[in-house]
Formats: sequence, structure tokens, C-alpha cells
Amino acid sequence: MGISANAMTVIGSLGTFVASIYFFAYGKFFVGTIVITLVVLTDLLDGTLARLSPRGASAWGALLDSTLDRLGDSVILGSLLYWLIAQSDSLVPVALVALISGGLVSYVKARAESLNISCNGGLAERTERLLILLVATGLHGLGVSYILAIGLWILAIVSTITVAQRLLIVYRATQ
Repeated sequence: MGISANAMTVIGSLGTFVASIYFFAYGKFFVGTIVITLVVLTDLLDGTLARLSPRGASAWGALLDSTLDRLGDSVILGSLLYWLIAQSDSLVPVALVALISGGLVSYVKARAESLNISCNGGLAERTERLLILLVATGLHGLGVSYILAIGLWILAIVSTITVAQRLLIVYRATQ
């Protein structure tokens, strides 16, 4: 089709940003979850496209992809957080913990790898965290009581546990 992996990464990320801000920030959770899920699926294709292209995968493409993935995850949760704040919802601190700990999961891995320490694993990697969030927001959009609270609490807890697990991996590797 003549589209590069990097272009697909940028297009998918822009779609995630726009959909998150347009739908989640204004409480349109079911439709937003459907759109965001479809856009996030392009994230599965950019790496494959890079590996299959004549030039192959590149360090720049890998950095661009992981950076925009982190930004996309933050915009999704940030848009939800914006809505929660506008509603004066008591879930604001829980969503904030989920947002911060989710960023730390990726940061610890990246920092460990910069020290030549492999830091894979943990209870909830990006895919699991996105799945928890999108299932909770989608079901909330369908009117399922308490599912957003349950999903955000689970997300905050598993993200925090994953940060601790990754820190422990690095600690053990440095001893």
C-alpha cells in the first residue's frame, strides 16, 4: 500500500489521541472503547510491517513506536481522568495512581535496558493493562454498575505490583 511502519505508528497514535479526547473526556465510553480498540489494533501491525519491509525494523522506529505507545496510554487514561475530575468522582486518586504506575512500568523496563539488564515480565504488561481499562470503560458505557471502579482499582493495583516486580528484577540483577 506504500505506507511505512513509522507512518502507521503515527497514524494509529493520532487516532488513539483524537478518539480518547473526543470520546472519553466527554463520557462517551462505549463508542470510545470500540473506536480506541480498533485504532490500537493498528499497533499490532506496525511492528510486523517494519519486519516485512525491505529496510526491516529500525532503532528509530522502535523508539517512535514505544514513545507513542506510552503517550497513547497516557492520553487514554488522562482523558478518562479529565472526565472523572469534571464529575467530581471519588475515583480520581485511583485513576491517577493507575496513570502514574502505568508509566512507571514502562520506565523501569526502559531504564533497566539502558543499563543492559533484561527486565521483561511482571503481572500486567501493556496489553493486559489496556485490556483491563478498555473492558471496564466499554462495560461502563453499557451501564454496568461499578465496573469502572472495579476496573480502575484492578488497573492501579496490578500496575503498582508490576512496577515492584520489575524493580525487584533489576535489584536482583545488580546484586
